[in-house]
Amino acid sequence: MSFAGSVRKEICSYINDKDKKFACLYGMLLFCRKLSDEQICFQTESRTSAETFSSLFKSVIHRNISFTDRKRRNGSSLYSFDTTDRDIINEVFGIYHLDKNTENIDCEMISTGSLGVFTAGIFLACGSVNDPNKEYHLEFICPCGNLADELVSLLHDIGVNAKTAVRRSQYVVYVKDSESIEDTLTFIGAPQCTLEIMNVKIYKDVRNKANRITNCDSANIDKVINAAMKQTEDIKLIINTNGIESLNDELREVALLRLENAGMSLKDIGENLSEPISRSGVNHRFKKIAKIADDIRKGVTN
Repeated sequence: MSFAGSVRKEICSYINDKDKKFACLYGMLLFCRKLSDEQICFQTESRTSAETFSSLFKSVIHRNISFTDRKRRNGSSLYSFDTTDRDIINEVFGIYHLDKNTENIDCEMISTGSLGVFTAGIFLACGSVNDPNKEYHLEFICPCGNLADELVSLLHDIGVNAKTAVRRSQYVVYVKDSESIEDTLTFIGAPQCTLEIMNVKIYKDVRNKANRITNCDSANIDKVINAAMKQTEDIKLIINTNGIESLNDELREVALLRLENAGMSLKDIGENLSEPISRSGVNHRFKKIAKIADDIRKGVTN
């Protein structure tokens, strides 16, 4: 089951009393494909949404309805309930006190405490959410611009950062911030799916930190190897040109240790000297060796 399917299944399990059923069906009707005094058309690719719509319609409107199931070329199903039956439409409009202008949310139709399940109905009608393992994205494809704006206002009231866009002549309300998606899913009755997003975020954070540490370690190893190779090159140039005896005792000792231990760190070299010194002290000596080698390359005679 997809993540969006899990969200739908979870929120439907909480629609279990008269007020919640009434509010959820109101959200599904108001944001369905077509709601007018001449036609009601509810379409969805989700079997869960279709079955919930039928169940709520029977419970609230006291009518048995059925969906047509049309297979698409990609193998998915499109479930449709489309009616022009005057009796059914009049009952729906009467129960929800609708008129020809059905492009507004009437909060008086929603009982106290049922705003979340009303929004759940909107999600069941036109919402979707991506798998958090891939990306954070939740959206509602609304039937008109006015309802899109009202949905944004509703989400803003609960602290959700929602925005609107027009995509292929459709009005889209979308949320991309992971915390806002978590707040939305909790609000509509999907706390378990919210926890799943949180777990994914924790996993991603740990993985990213581990990658940063690994990359940092790799960069440091490369840096140490490159520095050791440069030091070895300088020492061999001095030996071949002036001889190892040309170096004073301090420089000669670190030079020989480097030649014998190509992978040894500056700290370890410092600890293995006859008179141990710090890492910075060893680095200072190698800088002197590098200066001598550079002078040889430039033809400078001391």
